[in-house]
Amino acid sequence: MSEEPQDTTRGQDITRAELMSRPTPLEAAPRLARAIGLESDDLWVKRDDLIGLGGGGNKVRKLEWTAGAARAEGATTLVTSGAAQSNHARLTAAAGARLGMDVVLVLAGAPSEGMTGNIALDGLFGARVVWAGEVSEGELAAAVDDVARDLRERGARPAVIPFGGSSVLGARGYAAAGTELLVQDPELVTAVVAVGSGGTMAGLVHTLGAERVLGVHCGAVADPEHTVGHLVEGLAGQPAATSLRLRLDQVGPGYSALTEPAMDAITTAARTEGIVLDPVYTGRALAGLIAAVHDGQVRPGQRTVFVHTGGLPGLFGHGETLERARSAVAGTAVRWSRG
Repeated sequence: MSEEPQDTTRGQDITRAELMSRPTPLEAAPRLARAIGLESDDLWVKRDDLIGLGGGGNKVRKLEWTAGAARAEGATTLVTSGAAQSNHARLTAAAGARLGMDVVLVLAGAPSEGMTGNIALDGLFGARVVWAGEVSEGELAAAVDDVARDLRERGARPAVIPFGGSSVLGARGYAAAGTELLVQDPELVTAVVAVGSGGTMAGLVHTLGAERVLGVHCGAVADPEHTVGHLVEGLAGQPAATSLRLRLDQVGPGYSALTEPAMDAITTAARTEGIVLDPVYTGRALAGLIAAVHDGQVRPGQRTVFVHTGGLPGLFGHGETLERARSAVAGTAVRWSRG
């Protein structure tokens, strides 16, 4: 075991809320490794999907900082935004429940019948949902400001948690996670992670270095390189010295659309390791890793960690993915008869 790496967030955790047990597991994935063209011991999975709060996922690490700071500043209500099936919104609702704070979620789109997946859990955790309609990123942010202003006028003390939880403060959660990962696997060459709002990749880059982090763009932001780079610079307190490793080839028709590479990746992970991915983030991230192996960006014989950022509830809110999964069951079913 090498010397423990420096924790760059140590001494800065006065406002951090305790929302998870750490470290999350790091598990070998030999059958998945061989299936995608790596050697058996090359691929390991960092199981941030197993973070206990609210169904698990990477956003909990960010919320420890952002919600913790809001509570320390006297806020009574957390306000945040996202897509209808936002994992961040679900986990903000869960964090609010844990911390005894009200939560208002401003979601793009409109209510529909059969509101499943993350939306059902939002309600279970006691969050109030405000539907913003079909809006642009800027319009969604404006709706959040309107909601926060209305809450203040009604006597509440709201704190706005940024889209995806991704701010320099929130990214500290994954700067610390990078330290955790290096202690678990000092031989790490490449960590592969989905890129949504950018904070997860930024925190890992801050600790591991840009050369050891491969981000797979999922379509949540218009300019992932600028978004991640801005957060990296904020964490470092100076301009970034190296370029980022970003794959932009897995978005397909758009953020919420199921792509064939993502569906193939979801199926492969399920059938080799019993691990469930979602169609928007982790499915795309594994598809990006598979493409990186095929084009030589990730090579056999090198230690690769796939950061599983969670998102399972979102799968149950994605009709096309569920229909594809049901079709696979129908295609293999055998009718049993006695005698």
